[in-house]
Amino acid sequence: MPKNDCEIALILEKCSKKEFKSNKNKFTKPTMDSKTIRQTFLDFFASKGHRIVASAPVVLKNDPTLMFTNAGMNQFKDYFLGNKESEYARIADTQKCLRVSGKHNDLEEVGIDTYHHTLFEMLGNWSFGDYFKAEAIEWSWELLTKVYQLPKDRIYVTVFGGDEKENLERDDEAFQLWKKFTTEDRILYGSKKDNFWEMGAQGPCGPCTEIHIDLRSEAEIAKIPGKELVNESHPEVIEIWNNVFMQYNRKADGSLELLPAQHVDTGMGFERLCMAIQQKTSNYDTDVFQPTIQFIAQQSGIAYGAAEKTDIAMRVLADHIRAIAFTIADGQLPSNNKAGYVIRRILRRAVRYYFTFLGFNEPFLHKLVAIIADQFAAVFPELKAQQDFVTRVILEEENSFLRTLEIGLKKLEQITAENNASKLIEGKVVFELFDTYGFPLDLTALIAREKGWTIDEVGFDEAMLIQKTRSKKAAASETGDWIAISETDKVEFVGYDHLQVKTKIVKYRTVKANNKEQYQIVLDTTPFYAESGGQVGDSGILKSAKEQIKVLDTKKENDLIIHLVDKLPTDFDIDFDAVVNDKKRFNIEINHSATHLLHAALKQVLGAHVNQKGSLVNDKILRFDFSHFSKMTDEEITQVERIVNAKIRANIPLYEQRNVPIEDARKMGATALFGEKYGDYVRVITFDKNYSVEFCGGTHTKATGNIGFVKITAESSVAAGVRRLEAVTGEAAELWVAEQTAILEGVKEVLKQPKDVVKSLETLIEERNQLQKNMEVFYAKEGQQVKEMLLKKVVSVDGVNRIVEKVSISSSEVLKQVAFELKAKLENLYLILAADVQGKPNVTVMFADNLVKEKNLHAGNMVRDLAKEIEGGGGGQPFYATAGGKNIAGLDRVLAIANEQVAI
Repeated sequence: MPKNDCEIALILEKCSKKEFKSNKNKFTKPTMDSKTIRQTFLDFFASKGHRIVASAPVVLKNDPTLMFTNAGMNQFKDYFLGNKESEYARIADTQKCLRVSGKHNDLEEVGIDTYHHTLFEMLGNWSFGDYFKAEAIEWSWELLTKVYQLPKDRIYVTVFGGDEKENLERDDEAFQLWKKFTTEDRILYGSKKDNFWEMGAQGPCGPCTEIHIDLRSEAEIAKIPGKELVNESHPEVIEIWNNVFMQYNRKADGSLELLPAQHVDTGMGFERLCMAIQQKTSNYDTDVFQPTIQFIAQQSGIAYGAAEKTDIAMRVLADHIRAIAFTIADGQLPSNNKAGYVIRRILRRAVRYYFTFLGFNEPFLHKLVAIIADQFAAVFPELKAQQDFVTRVILEEENSFLRTLEIGLKKLEQITAENNASKLIEGKVVFELFDTYGFPLDLTALIAREKGWTIDEVGFDEAMLIQKTRSKKAAASETGDWIAISETDKVEFVGYDHLQVKTKIVKYRTVKANNKEQYQIVLDTTPFYAESGGQVGDSGILKSAKEQIKVLDTKKENDLIIHLVDKLPTDFDIDFDAVVNDKKRFNIEINHSATHLLHAALKQVLGAHVNQKGSLVNDKILRFDFSHFSKMTDEEITQVERIVNAKIRANIPLYEQRNVPIEDARKMGATALFGEKYGDYVRVITFDKNYSVEFCGGTHTKATGNIGFVKITAESSVAAGVRRLEAVTGEAAELWVAEQTAILEGVKEVLKQPKDVVKSLETLIEERNQLQKNMEVFYAKEGQQVKEMLLKKVVSVDGVNRIVEKVSISSSEVLKQVAFELKAKLENLYLILAADVQGKPNVTVMFADNLVKEKNLHAGNMVRDLAKEIEGGGGGQPFYATAGGKNIAGLDRVLAIANEQVAI
């Protein structure tokens, strides 16, 4: 691991100066470093009147269609749909994107080729109802050829060639616009697949024009013209920029409708652009990746470029660490579910590569965080701010997976050690290794091949298909199109100030999930808070003179507030009273305010490193996740409770500020949450300016005294470096205390009202432990006696030591110990015991290993047959098996059958 900032800076400086695989037969011009390339893009569009905005978090929170930001336009989706108006008509940014799930899934190509990535930067410029094709095309050409000085004779462009099926004409307008800047032979018509951009099955879409560049040598170009390799997956004839002209909305039935206004959405792959400008043959040879790759090479002692397998492994690590580090910094911890599972899968893929190909048997990935954090500190500062936390989370994940990897390797060893003539590992076993231990197919195949075995790939594919089919069925849902009732585009939330308002329905739709129909409604004015920031959505009713409709929940889809209702109204055009369940809202509010008080208290008690990592606030409990690397002591928990409850007794009034300029809020010392996307103006919630000041969009109680008091009920670990507090407030806290008091009184009554309950319980436990020790001594003696008795009953037949007896014993564990000791003492053991274990029947069968092989014996099969006589069941291994039952009278019959069956 780089020891300090100076060492990191030295690595970055060396890599910025070093040439890696530069194609000397390309064009010659001064090159820029990646930081300059990025800033030049932003400066160029700022000069064209664009507002430069920060990247949104890579982890999405209010979009049910996506887990991660996979395109620069995601954060602007509501503007394209007309759900929200942009404050700025022109915007530009560099956006962190992740493509590892769903339609845009590049994971398996990453590292194998030289231009796919999990996390990548997308440079983009947007127009919301302002400029359109002419300006977008002109500025693209100007930036690439005049500012970046990329050669015009290496650039090709594609435009949409139309689609008869959807009755879409070809984009001749874009073709004519491009003719102003380049020759016709460099303008190519493309298919709907390549030149009609769609975000998903539904949503904004439109024709696009792609800009490609040919980075090959002159000799290669002379053999095959670049135009023949456009969109043919050639690693050096690549798309660098896509200008999408958003004109349509794809509806649920597949049809297209015009959007309310025309927009421009462009995306340029930053890493590919750097490759072109820096004249490299691979994205990984640019100064974006080389600092990381050279550190890996140094630590492994393997030069980058030495061998294809190790090169791929280094590229995988250099790519994957960016995806892992930035998603954790943006609030998504590795886990076994949804987005967390995706990150864990990426991390484990990286571990498998360094474990298999680079010779690292100890955690290594976490050592790369410092390099990435320093490299991107100016553009994505959230990683640098959480560098220690992210490093420790990755380290714990690596340790955990390396242990799992070891278990999986042992399992493979066991399988390949079996005497299997086919030397084939079954597909279901290969799938188990993949699903349980994280072994990819190729790793299992590699290990098997080294041992002279093969794997059943067909069986693996079948098992994988079954799992995927099951998952798809579980997640199946069908969302209908919105049906508009009103022409209004404005949806106003008034729930901070009102719990009941007059409203009208703007639009509605039907959603089918798990074969059930649900209904969703959008209101022009709503007091219902939509689930966000850990706070659950409001419920309540919509009522009119004609009917009453239950609002079951309220959620956000991007920034659109959606009400889930039990039925649709009979008349959509009338006014409704929207009424929030006020008791539920009150309890939610006191729990939410209590999380702010807890957050501040935790910082006081544990230190400034404490940051919120998640929360759940509903009307019953609150849950607060925070960064901290050790279990809280009872004293620390008590101290936090005392601080919080003192603030509650002080009855501090809520000080709410809306539309505060974000820089002003930061100057106030307001705590912002990592992984949240904030606009230029924020809402600030304060309970004592010297205690708790936070950015927050949730609802809160008017004064801390309403909380009553807080009782922490649990403290636990959520993930590496993240702890969780669970607590109750108000009436729920009173109820919890009453329940605990009742339990304590019950214990005191059982103990005959002792003066010191704790001491009495300690005495009981000590007495129990002593009794346990006495019993163990008794069991040991009993086992020895039974063993000695059975040794006297051995019948030797043709060299086989046969014991078939009925015994009485106190414990099945003692019986097991006796069986194993007899096996160790007697060669060629054939043992069947019919045991009375404190009134319960038991059958134990034990065979010597050599008899299992020579006589084809199987204890498990035999014990299943004998268990029928005691009305029970059991099983086990070929050499040892047991069974229990209900009919103790059947033991004599077990013994009789065992004596009749001369199996040897």
